[in-house]
Amino acid sequence: MSNLILITNDDGIDAPGIKELAEAAVNYGEVYVVAPDGQRSAMSHSITCTKPIKVWEYDMQIEGVTAFACTGTPADCVNIGVKQLLPRTPDFVFSGINRGYNISSDVQYSATIGAAFEGRHLGIHSIAFSRGADDCKEVCDKYLVEMMEYCMQNPQGGNQIWSINFPECPLAECKGIKKGTVVFTDGFYDDSYSKESEEAGVKGYRISSKRIWDAPEGTDLGAIIDNYVSVGFVNNVS
Repeated sequence: MSNLILITNDDGIDAPGIKELAEAAVNYGEVYVVAPDGQRSAMSHSITCTKPIKVWEYDMQIEGVTAFACTGTPADCVNIGVKQLLPRTPDFVFSGINRGYNISSDVQYSATIGAAFEGRHLGIHSIAFSRGADDCKEVCDKYLVEMMEYCMQNPQGGNQIWSINFPECPLAECKGIKKGTVVFTDGFYDDSYSKESEEAGVKGYRISSKRIWDAPEGTDLGAIIDNYVSVGFVNNVS
């Protein structure tokens, strides 16, 4: 029996990254995509409990891919995909390719990571894929298939997912792959809030973030700073 692969993301089903991931995955089995109908970043592992989740077929125009859009969160997409839409429990859950790194303390907010953990919660080997937020994806293009194969062939422990982050540097500046990186537990961003509006005693604040670009060797953030592909486990704290 060939592999059955479920793919989701948090950038929305129209995002370029999920199409790239699906195009690579079709070489390794039958692919189903169940992804949000729009942006769902920073929703972590949240699920929808108070209203119906709507799902409809979506044409990704990739041969061998069956796709559905969903009004729920990325974790909802995995859950409803496994329990309602797929013909059987998938062998793998792939989440991504996220536009923006999922490293350091940001993993606790990431819905890319949250979706992968939903797969892990359901007993499925799950992998999260992320890259930098700029337009340079040369390193991801070069190493995506290699990293996909490596993580598929090396299942993680019962409470862990694989997390892969591709640096946004040009390919000529990439130093290679760092396997076994650990999540840097200090902050990745220094967040602040500025007042944007005030009317009738109601104040509106908007978050802004400054990237903290410093971490030791051996960590996911350290690898990205040094222009390595970071490949490591993330542990579910639940």
